Amino acid sequence: MNFLAHIYLSGEDPELKIGNFIADSVKGKKFLNYPRRIQQGITLHRKIDSYTDTHDIVKKSVSRLFPKYRHYSTVIVDILYDHFLAANWKEYSDIPLEDYTTDFYKLLHEYHEVLPKQIQNFLPYMVQDNWLLSYASVSGIGTVLSRMNHRTKDRSKMNLAVIELEQYYLDFDTEFRSFFSALELYTKNEIEKL
Repeated sequence: MNFLAHIYLSGEDPELKIGNFIADSVKGKKFLNYPRRIQQGITLHRKIDSYTDTHDIVKKSVSRLFPKYRHYSTVIVDILYDHFLAANWKEYSDIPLEDYTTDFYKLLHEYHEVLPKQIQNFLPYMVQDNWLLSYASVSGIGTVLSRMNHRTKDRSKMNLAVIELEQYYLDFDTEFRSFFSALELYTKNEIEKL
């Protein structure tokens, strides 16, 4: 799962959202340097990632991409699944995606001093280009994949994965929907344990 899914799965708890959002930038036990509820958000993120990476439906999506993208396939599927969440947002939330993303950016500004430096650095670009809202379109996901490819110094060729997204759109959509309903249930149970 990518940014949007992690934020959404955190529910309405601001610090859980922040922790879940920053988790990839917080390595090892450094999460212990954060307030308790943000720590729990980081832990939740790690559990979501573990559940996702080992799920049979996700493995099926990854296997479709693996021959061409190898170990980058899991990252690509995370991004594609965020596209399907954004594209079908009305099925998951009564709050319009544009409002939801605007509210989240405001939350990030409120917690700016807590954010890891890496996130503080890309936050202005994220807000300016409204990354989260852009996930809803294929062209927006294309931009995200191009950005990721650039970060790998053009080794991943992730920018080309839009081809597979369009070619297997219905397959990915079906897999996402089936997996995400299971993930929502899993995450709800994990939050209750926190």
